[in-house]
Amino acid sequence: MSAVHSQPAPPLRIRRRCASTTTVGLFPECLDVLSPTQMVHDLDAAAPPERAHARLVGIARLAASSPPVETRRNSVERPEYFLLPVKSILNRCDSKRVPFEWTINPYRGCEFACKYCYARYTHEYMELDGSEFEKKIYVKKDAAPLLAHDISRKYSYASEKAGGEKPDHIAIGTATDPYQPAEREHGVTRACLEELAKREGLSMSIITKSNQIVRDIDVLKKIATRSSLQIDITVTTMRARLARTLEPRAPRPDLRLAAVKELHAAGLAVGVSASPLVPGITDGQGELEAVAAAAKEAGAQWFFSGVLFLMPSSAKQFLPFVRQKFPRLAKQYEQWYAKNGYAPEEYRRKASERVARIREKYGFQSRPWVEIKRTAPCSQLSLGLEAAAEVQPAGQVQSCAAG
Repeated sequence: MSAVHSQPAPPLRIRRRCASTTTVGLFPECLDVLSPTQMVHDLDAAAPPERAHARLVGIARLAASSPPVETRRNSVERPEYFLLPVKSILNRCDSKRVPFEWTINPYRGCEFACKYCYARYTHEYMELDGSEFEKKIYVKKDAAPLLAHDISRKYSYASEKAGGEKPDHIAIGTATDPYQPAEREHGVTRACLEELAKREGLSMSIITKSNQIVRDIDVLKKIATRSSLQIDITVTTMRARLARTLEPRAPRPDLRLAAVKELHAAGLAVGVSASPLVPGITDGQGELEAVAAAAKEAGAQWFFSGVLFLMPSSAKQFLPFVRQKFPRLAKQYEQWYAKNGYAPEEYRRKASERVARIREKYGFQSRPWVEIKRTAPCSQLSLGLEAAAEVQPAGQVQSCAAG
C-alpha cells in the first residue's frame, strides 16, 4: 500500500490550540533550523523523528521530520517531495471575510510557482522561506481516512454563515493547487474526492489552474448528484507568453479553457476566476474582457476577478520580479505595496465596476455558494477563491488557507 494512503486513521480525539499572534516570529525558540533537505541527505541518519531538531515545534517539527518521497519524474526543475503526517485534513476557517467554513489543501507548497502567489506564507509556518514554496512540496499522509473522520466529527449541515439554512461550505485549494503535477503520482486530491463522494448534502468548491481536473470527472459527477459542487478554473490572461511569465509551470490558458468546456459538457457547474487582476500587467484595455469572452464561449456560468493582494512573504518575491521584468512599473508597485498589501481603494473600486460591467455584458450568474454565504466583502486571495470583485477594506487578513 502506498505510503501516502495507508490504513484508516483511528477515531482519536484531537485537541487543538490557537496559534500565538506574536510578531517576533512564529517559532522564536527555534534558533537553528535544519531543513528536510539537509537531514535526508545523510542516508545513515537516525529515524525521522530523531533527526528533527529538538527545539522545533508544531508543523515545523513535522515538516523537519518528514521523509522524502520518491518520484518517477526526471525533470531537472522537479521539486523535492516530502511525506507530511498531519492530524487533520479539514481545517476550520472562522474569518467573516470569507464565504466558507472549511478548507482542504491536499498538499503544502505548489509547483506552479505563480509569481504573485498569496499562499507562500504557509511555508513560513514550517520555518521555510517563501521562495521554497514551489521547490519543497509536502504530500499529506492519510488524507482520505482523516477526511472521513473529520467530516463525521466536525462538519455541520446547518451553517451559521447561512443562518442555519445551508450546510457548511468546504473550499478545496485555498493554499495550494490540488491538481499540480504532484497529484499525478500521489493522488491525494482524488482520494479526498472519493471520500466526499460517499457523503450527501455537502457544499463544496474546487479551484485550480490545471486541466488535470478533467481526469476526475467521474467522481466529480458522483459528488454533484449528492451534494452541491462548484468548480472554478483560474485564467488570469489569454496571452500565453505572459501567462508563462507570471505562472511559469501552470498549464496554458487555452488548456484551462478546454477543461472548462469539458467540465461544462459533463454537466458540472463551472466558472472562471480571473484573479488576481495584476495592475499594469493583466489589466490592459480589453484584456479582462477577452478572458471573460473566452470563458463564456467555453461554457463558464460565472466570472469574477479581484485585484492583486500581497502578503509580506509574497511581496518579498513579487516586487523583485516586477523590477526585473516590468521595470517601468517598479516605482508604482513600491508605492502601492511596499507597506500595504492592497492596491489603492480607488483602483479597486474601478476594477470592481469593470467586472460588474463584464458580468452584465456576458450574462454571467453569481456563484451560488458565495451569494448564499456572503456576510461581508471578501479579501482576494491570489488563488482566486474570494469574491474579490467587491471593494475590499484595507487591513490585516485572517488566514484560512494554511491547512
